Amino acid sequence: MRADRLLSLLFLLQTHGRMSAPDLSTRLEVSVRTILRDVEALSSAGVPVWTERGRGGGIALMPNWRTDVSGFTTAEARALFSGASGTGDPQRGAWESAVRKLLAATPEGRREPFRRAATRILVEPGGWRSRQRDHPHLAELQEAVFSARRIRMRYRSAGATRTSTRTLDPLGLVAKGGVWYLVGKVADGERLFRVDRVLDVELLDDTVADDLPELAAVWARLRAEVERHDTSGTPVRMRVAVGDAGLLLRIADAQLLDEPRVVAHGEEVEITATFRALPAARAVLLGLGTTVHVLEPAELVADLVRTARDVLERYGDPGAQAE
Repeated sequence: MRADRLLSLLFLLQTHGRMSAPDLSTRLEVSVRTILRDVEALSSAGVPVWTERGRGGGIALMPNWRTDVSGFTTAEARALFSGASGTGDPQRGAWESAVRKLLAATPEGRREPFRRAATRILVEPGGWRSRQRDHPHLAELQEAVFSARRIRMRYRSAGATRTSTRTLDPLGLVAKGGVWYLVGKVADGERLFRVDRVLDVELLDDTVADDLPELAAVWARLRAEVERHDTSGTPVRMRVAVGDAGLLLRIADAQLLDEPRVVAHGEEVEITATFRALPAARAVLLGLGTTVHVLEPAELVADLVRTARDVLERYGDPGAQAE
């Protein structure tokens, strides 16, 4: 671990020039004292590095000195080729280390376009109302994919109604809309599993078959099946006060099939969104009471009225009972 850190320190100095010890400690996630010890270790190994105290000081390498050590570790190569740049990805640290090495190996005069690209382009995979999901077993699944190992996992079905244990060959991992999916081959074909529903993972000694199908082709087929299944939603047009729009969209998010369309109308906004099914729309919107005014479809409006009457009949009128 220290050897990797020393190389990272060296590449940071080679890429950025003079840097302060606190900045280096933050980037490498160690204490300032550790950074100073690492600088001494580099100096003892013959690296021309020195420390300047006072305002404008810092740690720097001798001008024009470069190292030809630019080889990637296995983890860095995996992270770089898999595009593991998103926050929360277990490979994020290895990806950053690989990028530092690439920058260090680039001549100084050609680094600025890369620096600008890194600071001016930001990719946020989730939508505005998407929730941050936990993927506690993502690192284990990545290791299974990289090492071509068969896995046994415990999986929670949609709705948390039951769990099952499955043994499968992992074809690969796909990140879509901030959600990770495992594509796996089971006895009856290829299946799609949401990583945030994986409850436990065991890497087995068996290696996966050599004749597994290509991930891209399997993913395209499975995605098409999911999209065909999700086309029969319930489009709903509704109005809500501007201040309540955010609450409505947060509550409804899990039951929507598409990105809602929001149009301002004075102190109200009109929202058009497709719910998974009419019962899902009823459950969400009835709970909001008079906060939301449903305009279409007429079927949903009639269903809300009928359900409200049924509720009133069951519980009675509290005002009438008091009289």
